[in-house]
Amino acid sequence: MPQPLRLGAVYDFRNPPESGMTTPDFYAAIMEQVTWLDGLGLDLVWFTEHHFIADGYLPSWIPVASAMAARTRHARFSCDVCLLPFNHPIRLAEDLAVLDNLSNGRVEIGVGMGYAPHEFRGFGLPVSRRLSLTDEGLAVLRHAFTGETFSFHGKRYDFTDVKITPRYVQPGGPPLWVAALAEPGALRAARFDTNLLPQGPPAQTLDPWREALTGSGRDPANYRVGIIRPCLVTDDPERDWPLVRAGERRRMEVYSRFREEAGGHGGVAGITQEARIPQTWIVGNVDHCVHELAAFIREYGLTDIVTWAVPPGMRPEQMNHSLERFTRDVAPRLRAMFPGRAMRRDV
Repeated sequence: MPQPLRLGAVYDFRNPPESGMTTPDFYAAIMEQVTWLDGLGLDLVWFTEHHFIADGYLPSWIPVASAMAARTRHARFSCDVCLLPFNHPIRLAEDLAVLDNLSNGRVEIGVGMGYAPHEFRGFGLPVSRRLSLTDEGLAVLRHAFTGETFSFHGKRYDFTDVKITPRYVQPGGPPLWVAALAEPGALRAARFDTNLLPQGPPAQTLDPWREALTGSGRDPANYRVGIIRPCLVTDDPERDWPLVRAGERRRMEVYSRFREEAGGHGGVAGITQEARIPQTWIVGNVDHCVHELAAFIREYGLTDIVTWAVPPGMRPEQMNHSLERFTRDVAPRLRAMFPGRAMRRDV
C-alpha cells in the first residue's frame, strides 16, 4: 500500500572549532534539541557515520540513538548510513535489539559499504573486501532479524546456532534500508528486499530497484524511499543563509577529500553532482519550502526526507528557528499533501 510521508532531521555531530563549544556541551545541546523537536512532532532522527575525522564526525550512532530514545516518545531513529564493513553483523544485531527495546520499536537501519580509504586503513581492512563484507553482513542481519536460531557459513563470517536476544519489538526486526549510488547498490537493495536510500542518478538507483522489485512480483508502493534534502526555513535568507552556507562548505570539504582519496572506488568516479538526485539546500519562507519539497517528492516518489539539523561549525540553537518552522509549519502541510503515496510510475 502507499506509504505516508515522514519528515525529520539528520545529525553528524561534527564540531569544528568554529562552534566555540566543547564536545560534551555540543552533545548535550543536540540532546535537548531532539527532545524539543520530538515534542513538536518530528517523525525521524537520522545519523551519518564516518571515522577518524578531526572534527568528531559521529563514528557510532547507536549509543546516541539510545540516549535520545530514553528522552523521546515519537521520533524513529535510523542512519544514512551505517558502514557495514566496519560493524560486525552479530554485534550490530545485538545492539539493534537493545535499541529496539529501549525505544519500544522506534529503530530502523540504513547500511552502505563505505568508500574512504583512510577508514579501511584505520580498521585494518583492505578496500577490496567492502563488497563481500557488505553482502554477507546484510545476509547475517536478515537471519538475525527473524529472532530464530540460525547458522551462516560465508567467506567473511561463519556462525553456528546463533540466536539474537533480547527479542526485537518489531516483528522481523528493524526495517532495513540499503544505500545505492549506482545500479549494483540498487539491485542489492532489491535482492535483500529493503527500502532504498538513493544517492546517485535516478536512472541508476530508483529505476533498477523498482524494476527488480516489480519483476519479482513485489510492489514498490510497499517500500520506502528516503533521502537527505536540507531545508532552511527563513523569512530573511540574506540574514540567515551565509552562516549555514559556511557550514555547508565545511561539510562538503570532507566529502570532497573522501572522493579524491577513493578515486574509482564505490562508484564515486564518473557520477557528477548534477546527475544525482538533488541534495542541495532549499532556502526560503514556509510557502517556498513547501512548494519546493512537494515538487521534489512528486518527481522522485520519496517517502522520507530529512534536513541537516546542525551544519558543521554552527551551534544547535542557531538552527532552532528553522527547525521549529520546518517541524511545526512545513511538515504538517506536506504530510497533508502526501498522506499515503506510491512511487511515481514513470521512473
